[in-house]
Amino acid sequence: MAVIALTSASGSPGVTTTAVAFAFLWPRPVVLVEADPPGGSAVLAGYFRGTREYDVGIIELALSALSPSDALREAIRLIPETHVSLLAGTRSRTQAAALRDVWAPLAETLGQLEENGQDVVIDAGRLGLSGSPAALLDAADLTLLVTRTNLPALSAARTWADAIARPPGDLRQSGILLIGEGKPYGATEVSSVVGQPVIASIADDAASAAVFHRGSQQPKHFDTAPYVRSVRASIEAIHGVIQGRRSALLAQVKS
Repeated sequence: MAVIALTSASGSPGVTTTAVAFAFLWPRPVVLVEADPPGGSAVLAGYFRGTREYDVGIIELALSALSPSDALREAIRLIPETHVSLLAGTRSRTQAAALRDVWAPLAETLGQLEENGQDVVIDAGRLGLSGSPAALLDAADLTLLVTRTNLPALSAARTWADAIARPPGDLRQSGILLIGEGKPYGATEVSSVVGQPVIASIADDAASAAVFHRGSQQPKHFDTAPYVRSVRASIEAIHGVIQGRRSALLAQVKS
C-alpha cells in the first residue's frame, strides 16, 4: 500500500488510538511510527500498559551514524506474534528539538519500505506543535486529519485543513477521518465545512477503542463489534483511495 499519516487539529480526537488500531488490524506487514512531538510511547505505556520497557526508538535513530535505512532498521522493533514493527517515540518532550533534522531523511526512508512489502502508519500528533513532523506529513501518500463531528472539533479542523491540502494532480493525497460520524454531523456536512473529502469513519465505541488505547481486555464479540468493523472498512477505503489515484495518474501518463 503506502505511507499513511494521521494528525489532528485540536483536542484528543483519537489519533493515537486509531493509528494503533490500524497497525494491529493492518492486512500486511506495517511499521507504526510514533512521531507525536510531546513525547512518550503511547504503545508501550498504553497498549502494553507499561509491561514493555523502552529499548530503542526515534531519538536513537536521530543520533545514529548509520545510513538512514540502516538506522531505521536498528531503531524499530518487531512486536512478537504480530506483523507490526514499532518505531517508538521520544521519552520526553524536550527531545523533540533533536529530531528537527531527522524528519526529512526519515520520510524518504519510510517511503522506500513499500518495495519490501511493508506499509507505514504514522501517529503525527497535533498540527502546529513545536517539533511537529511536517516532513512526514508532506511526504505521506495519504495524510488524514482525524476529527470528531461536533462544532468545536470541526471549527478547528476547518482552520487547519489547508495545512494538509494537496494540489490537484498530486500523487499524494489528503482527507478527513471521522470519529463518530453522525454525532451530530455526517460525512457530507463535514466535507462541505472543512473543504476536504471524508475518506473513512471510525465508530465511536469506547469499550473497543480502549483495547488499543490502554490495553483493556477485549469486550465480548470484539472482532465483530462496530469499532473493529469500521477500522477494517477504513483500511479498505484507504487502500482504494491510494490505488485509485495511482491508477488514474498512470493512465494519464500512458495517454
